[in-house]
Amino acid sequence: MIADFAIHEKDAGENGNPNPHFHVLCPIRPLNPDGSWGAKQRREYILDAHGNRIPNGKGDYEFNAVPTTDWGSPERLEAWRKAWADCCNAKFEEKQLAVKVDNRSYKRQGIEQIPTVHEGPAVRQMEARGIKTDKGNLNRLIRATNQKLREIARRIKELWEIIQEVKEQLEKEEQAARQSPNLIEILIQNWEQRNAGAWSLKAKAKNFHDYSTLLEFLKERKLYRLADLEKYMDGMKEKSNSMNAELKAKSSRMKELQNLIRYADDFKRLKPLYEELNAIKFRKKRDAFYAEHESELRLFYLAKRKLDAVSPDHKFPVPAWKKELKKLEVSYKKQSEELEPIRQELKELYRIKGKVDYILRQQNKEAEQENKTNQEKEAYL
Repeated sequence: MIADFAIHEKDAGENGNPNPHFHVLCPIRPLNPDGSWGAKQRREYILDAHGNRIPNGKGDYEFNAVPTTDWGSPERLEAWRKAWADCCNAKFEEKQLAVKVDNRSYKRQGIEQIPTVHEGPAVRQMEARGIKTDKGNLNRLIRATNQKLREIARRIKELWEIIQEVKEQLEKEEQAARQSPNLIEILIQNWEQRNAGAWSLKAKAKNFHDYSTLLEFLKERKLYRLADLEKYMDGMKEKSNSMNAELKAKSSRMKELQNLIRYADDFKRLKPLYEELNAIKFRKKRDAFYAEHESELRLFYLAKRKLDAVSPDHKFPVPAWKKELKKLEVSYKKQSEELEPIRQELKELYRIKGKVDYILRQQNKEAEQENKTNQEKEAYL
């Protein structure tokens, strides 16, 4: 196939906004392997009952014109348009762009839109010169109305999606809550079992203290079921991770500022040495000077290379860096202090979760063993 491909990059669309687009004109006549034009259709003669061609009375025979390709068919056009839409959407997804194209008409998509009227070149020329026309005014009104319709449809869709998500989440939470083990019952049963096996009053007192502290911890946070505990832990972990990420970013910036301040100090202190080196014209004398001050000059070159990346004009805002560093240090210390109780609480939550998981595993093992024993008894009987 040969195709005419035209790119319009600088065309202005509605309201003078850029409207980059392209046109592809595809013929329905194919090319032969040698580059010559092929036939766009072939004759399919109509035959009578005996298989003979039927004369048309004009020196020829009745026939149907059959296309040699399917390029002109609505089905092929639909397939091409869909393939192009799929290609665009795959690239949008790859680039993480929240946009999509659809090859279907608004009507086929179920989108309510008012069609604009055809303006024609005369009306467009008048509008381009700033002359308002009836058709132009009508189309502007239609476009504004369509924009409102799209916005309403978008909000309705978003609201419906939120309702569905909330409904599904609530159903999942209710089902999980009904099935989730009761933490208080599990811990009390385990406390009673440990007390029954305790040999001394001291051991029983310690058990009572441990379990009463644990139950009070759960009661204060209204954590009565395993699902409640896990959800609460997830929230605490998310909060801890967020604060840790902020502290990490602040620590990185503080280190960067400390280095910049140090580099600026080295630059200022060693610059006279660098200038003295550059003032020496004779190579041997210059090499000897460099060898004598190599460590200081290396330090200067390092500082210059680092500082050129942030301040090529060598006007270093050291007071601003120090002020920012001081502010970050205060903020870092305060946030670290706020994070510490969260870390301690998470530590206690993990301890409780580990204890509960262990108890549940033991109960499951005992239940499996009991079930196995009952099966063996039934088999024996």
